[in-house]
Amino acid sequence: MNYNELNEMHIDILKEIGNIGAGNAATSLSQMLSKRIDMNVPEVKILKYDDAIESIGGAENVVVGILVSFHGSIDGIILFLLKKEFVHLVLNSLMGINLCKFEDISELELSALSEIGNIMVSSYVNSIASLTNMAIDISVPSLNIDMAGALLEAVAAEFAEAADKVIFIKEKFYCGEETVYSNMLLLPSASSLKILLKGFGMEI
Repeated sequence: MNYNELNEMHIDILKEIGNIGAGNAATSLSQMLSKRIDMNVPEVKILKYDDAIESIGGAENVVVGILVSFHGSIDGIILFLLKKEFVHLVLNSLMGINLCKFEDISELELSALSEIGNIMVSSYVNSIASLTNMAIDISVPSLNIDMAGALLEAVAAEFAEAADKVIFIKEKFYCGEETVYSNMLLLPSASSLKILLKGFGMEI
C-alpha cells in the first residue's frame, strides 16, 4: 500500500494521528521550557515532496532537521524541520541565547536542540503506540542544519517505496508574544502504513 491508494477516510485517520501527536508534543515542549505553550489545531496534509519543501519556505531555506527512525510493530522515519524562529524560542528559553543566525549555534546548543527534538518525537510515537497497543521504539536523533531541499532529498531517496508523498504536519505554537511554527514529516514504510491504519480500526 502507498499514499496514492489512500481515500478520504484514510486521510482523516492520518490527520487525527497528527492532531493527537501534536497535542502531546506541545505539552512536552511546555514542560521543557517551563512556559505556557498554546497551539492551533495542526494542519495535516498528504503532500508531494516538492509541495512539502515549498510549505517550509522553498528548497534553499536553511532549517534545522532532526531525523529519527522508528521500528517495532511499525517502522519508518520522522523528520522535524525547524525554522530559525522556533530554534530561537527554544534556545532563548533554555539558555538565554538570542540567535541571529544558524552559524552561531554551538555544539552545546545543538545537543539541546537534538534532545528537544527527541522528546517531541517520543511524544508523537508514544501517543500512537498507546492508542494502538503497538510496541514502537525510536532511534537516537540525527541533527543537521541544511537547506530544506537537501534534507528532503535524502529522505525521499531512503523511502521512495512509499511513493512520492509524505504526511506533512504543520504546527503553530504560541508562547507569550511569540508565534512560531514547526513542521514534521511522518513517513511510515509502505507495509507499516497499512498496519497503522488498521491499528486505528481502518481495515484496508
